[in-house]
Amino acid sequence: MEEGRFLQWGVFRSLLAILQWWGFNVTVIIMNKWIFQKLDFKFPLSVSCVHFICSSIGAYLVIKVLKLKPLIAVDPEDRWKRIFPMSFVFCINIVLGNVSLRYIPVSFMQTIKSFTPATTVFLQCLVWRKYFDRRIWASLVPIVGGILLTSVTELSFNMLGFCAALFGCLATSTKTILAESLLHGYKFDSINTVYYMAPFATMILGVPALLLEGNGVMDWFHAHPAPWAALIIIFSSGVLAFCLNFSIFYVIHSTTAVTFNVAGNLKVAVAVLISWLIFRNPISGLNAVGCGITLLGCTFYGYVRHMLSQQTPGTPRTPRTPRKKMELLPLVNNEKLDDKV
Repeated sequence: MEEGRFLQWGVFRSLLAILQWWGFNVTVIIMNKWIFQKLDFKFPLSVSCVHFICSSIGAYLVIKVLKLKPLIAVDPEDRWKRIFPMSFVFCINIVLGNVSLRYIPVSFMQTIKSFTPATTVFLQCLVWRKYFDRRIWASLVPIVGGILLTSVTELSFNMLGFCAALFGCLATSTKTILAESLLHGYKFDSINTVYYMAPFATMILGVPALLLEGNGVMDWFHAHPAPWAALIIIFSSGVLAFCLNFSIFYVIHSTTAVTFNVAGNLKVAVAVLISWLIFRNPISGLNAVGCGITLLGCTFYGYVRHMLSQQTPGTPRTPRTPRKKMELLPLVNNEKLDDKV
C-alpha cells in the first residue's frame, strides 16, 4: 500500500512539474510576443537585457539568500576562459529568439525552434567529427521535411524573423555542444548555470542595447500612453523568465528523459494553440500539417536517442567520436536545458 501511494505521488509530482513548466514557458513566449506586438516595444535587445538582469537577481536570491540550491564553486580563471564564451553564445541564443518573435508568429517560431536536434547533429558531424547511428539520421528526416513544409506554407513569412529563428537553433546547438568541452568537470544544474552566465550576458548585451536602442526606448517611453504599466509587464516577463529556469530544474528531477522529450513537444503544440487563440495569426492547413510532422519527428528523435543510450556496454552507441580521439563526458543533460532563458 505504501509503495502504491509512493508511486501515485511520483506520478502526481511529475504531472505537476510538467504543468508548471508548460505554464511558465508558454507564458514567457506569449508575454514577449505581446510586448513586441501589443505594447509596440520593438526593442529585442532591451527585452533580453531585462530578462538577464532579472535572472541574475533571481539566481542570487535562490543560491545566496534563500539557500535553496548549493553554489557550485568555479575557479575565477575558469569563469573567463570557460563560462564567458558560453555566456556569449547563451546571449546570442536569447537575443535571436526575441528578434524572431518580433517579426514572425509564435507558431512559426516554435516550429523552427524544433529544428534544434537536426542542427545539433549536423554541427557535431561537420565541426566536431562525431559519428551517428543511421537511425539518428532517419529520425531527422521528418523534422527537416516538416520545417520545409511549414516554411513554404507560412502565410506570415518574414525573412528576417525566419533567419533569426534558424540561427537561434544553431546558437542553441553550439551552446549544447560547447558545454561538454568548455564546462567539462563542472556538474552544473540550471540555477547555477544562470547564476554564472546571466551576469556575463548582461554585461555583454548592456552596451549594445544602450547604444542601438537607448534613444528608441526613451522615445517610446514618452510617446506611450501608459509607460509605467507597460514597464511592469516587461519586467514581469523577466521575472517569469527566471521562474522558467527554476521550473526546468524541478521537471528534470521529476521525469524521465522520454517523458521530458514528449512533454517538450506537446508544450510546443500548446504554445502554438494558445498563441493562435490570442493573436489570431493565419495558419493554413498545410502549415499545421508541417508543424505536426516536425513535432512527431522530434518525438521520434528523442525516442531513438533514448533507445541507443540504453544499449548494453560494448554495443556501439551514438553519438561517438573516432577511437583515436579522447571522448569527453557531458557534464549535464544538455537536451533538458535547451529551454533555458
